[in-house]
Amino acid sequence: MLAVKKLPPKQQFVPSLEDIVKLLKLSADSKCLPFGKSIHAQLLIRNQASHHTHIFQINSLINFYVKCGHLVLARKLFNEMPLRNVVSWSALMAGYLHSGNHLEPLVLFKSMVSTQEACPNEFVLTTIVSCCSSSGRVHEGMQLHGYLVKCGLVSHKYVRSALVHMYSRCSHVDSALKVLDMVPNHDDDGDSDVFSYNSVLSALLESRETEEVAGVLGRMVNRCVVWDNVTYVSVMGLCAQIGDLKLGSQVHARLLRSSTFDVYVSSALIDMYGKCGEASEARKVFNSLQERNVVVWTALMATYLQNGYFEETLNLFTSMDREDTPPNEFTFAVLINACAGIAALGHGDLLHAQVEKFGFKNHIIVRNALINMYSKSGSIESSSNVFSDMIHRDIISWNAMICGYAHHGLGKQALLVFQDMLSVGVCPTYVTFIGVLSACAHLSLVQEGFYYLNHLMRKFQIEPGLEHYTCVVLLLSRSGLLDEADNFMKTTQVKWDVVAWRTLINACHVHRNYDLGKRIAEYVIKMDPHDVGTYTLLSNMYAKSRRWDGVAKIRKMMRDRNIKKEPGASWLEIRNDIHVFLSEGDNHPESVQIYEKVHELLAMIKPLGYVPDVAAVLHDVEDEQKEGCLGYHSEKLAIAYGLMKIPSPAPIRIIKNLRMCDDCHSAVKLISKATNRLIIVRDANRFHHFQDGFCTCMDHW
Repeated sequence: MLAVKKLPPKQQFVPSLEDIVKLLKLSADSKCLPFGKSIHAQLLIRNQASHHTHIFQINSLINFYVKCGHLVLARKLFNEMPLRNVVSWSALMAGYLHSGNHLEPLVLFKSMVSTQEACPNEFVLTTIVSCCSSSGRVHEGMQLHGYLVKCGLVSHKYVRSALVHMYSRCSHVDSALKVLDMVPNHDDDGDSDVFSYNSVLSALLESRETEEVAGVLGRMVNRCVVWDNVTYVSVMGLCAQIGDLKLGSQVHARLLRSSTFDVYVSSALIDMYGKCGEASEARKVFNSLQERNVVVWTALMATYLQNGYFEETLNLFTSMDREDTPPNEFTFAVLINACAGIAALGHGDLLHAQVEKFGFKNHIIVRNALINMYSKSGSIESSSNVFSDMIHRDIISWNAMICGYAHHGLGKQALLVFQDMLSVGVCPTYVTFIGVLSACAHLSLVQEGFYYLNHLMRKFQIEPGLEHYTCVVLLLSRSGLLDEADNFMKTTQVKWDVVAWRTLINACHVHRNYDLGKRIAEYVIKMDPHDVGTYTLLSNMYAKSRRWDGVAKIRKMMRDRNIKKEPGASWLEIRNDIHVFLSEGDNHPESVQIYEKVHELLAMIKPLGYVPDVAAVLHDVEDEQKEGCLGYHSEKLAIAYGLMKIPSPAPIRIIKNLRMCDDCHSAVKLISKATNRLIIVRDANRFHHFQDGFCTCMDHW
């Protein structure tokens, strides 16, 4: 038999305590709770045999449980420690800070100082200052500042930065700057202060103290502080706020030299050029980028939107889709607001469907944009549906709905939404009361309007502005209180603009107080010699009072001053195609059939009492006195085409660039009755909902 050699028993590998602590640190960094717990068990077994626990082991366990989000276990270990060092305190305090509990570290710090178990170092103090910053406890922060001066740690880089950030975040920018000025910087690198300066810049921009920002930038340049991406984004934000293109261009040049471009700096640069009115420069920046993400695409779309390039904004979405860049909620908000700008209801409906598809339907910013788009596109019912389906609403949601109803002349609904808003505890803003006062004006609620202006706005500490006072002028004017409106404008200490005066002039025209209207119109023409609307109203009032010499005088004045009235144009959308009509124009391929339809409609409404208003010819058509031309104003052509192409009972929505003339307004009321259709017209002043022979403006527009 062969002899079998006996192998030695297999030796078991036993890791050292140092290796176990390293594994525990890896578990903490990777947040691997099961593995870390097994290491904790190993330590417990070893410590039972040796009857001794090293403090650094417990500190490592506290750090592990803190990073894994198990603060209760970390605190239990901390409380059971017979001895603690500064690392024990620091690890637990940092855990509470990062979990959002900003009070407990302050309690621990007071205990640490009072028991004198350990002396706080720069890391502990930075954590405590950060707790004061995050919770807005500026008074505790000031006490800490005194303690830091006393213990000599105030000049440490991290502590100093935390102090500056705390004061900046708590809106004590002067104190933050004093720390920067009085506390020496012992670091050799020029960029050590950039975090502190960024905190100050951010605070100044949030509080819109733009004049102070220039001084801080000057300090940064004088002290050779190296700007980082956050600095550039903040400075671009400043340029965008104040519209300083020159400074923005200089910062752009500095940025090109520094080569610190990333997508966030690029998007801030695009935003700056957009808000300074330089969409072409923004496009150049965009085109120069090698990498484009959704942030950059959305920034360029927002630039086009802010500068009124609505169609270009929508076209960008197609280009973005070609590059396979998925949109986010902000992209959709910009696109939907672009649809609102051109009242593209069909396109807005398509975007609404895509919002549902991408899962952004419950984002407040998207819902608010939909409310705005549907309202401005003439579908206030859809706005109401979006608003009603919202789970959460912010002040913009409420304001959009209130102002939307008011703009459509639905004052009662606007005030009901306002009452709902107050009942759920939402505080109104400056914009809210513009919608509320406008609603009161549409309903001729004089007493209620003055109550909101003089009492409720004061209660909410909102200072009335020009827009509110203009609504009051409209309120008095619509109620026929023209002398009171005139007196209100004379006695109210505000710088009235042409829009406010024209509101009163228009009321004089509606209520046939031509003497007062002509006097105010002549005053406005002296104030703004190029306001076309006032010339038109004055000419019309002269015509209504049969003062043909006055009409001739106004027209001569317009010719001498080279003031031309914009041609009337109307458009409507049918199956995503926009059809544009000009007064007495033949630009549409179906012009012959459209004119026949207009003739048919006018014949239908004459038995209902329609009489062409010849004075309106003088209002809308230069040097034309034929009664027949009244029938072919752009809105009549658009309505005729809508009736030809849009099946009942769908509403017909028309957009017009000018104010509707008296004749068209009377005719469309009767057309709505004769055809049993809802016709919605958005003119230069407001929305008109024509139905069954009535209009929501109650013949005052």
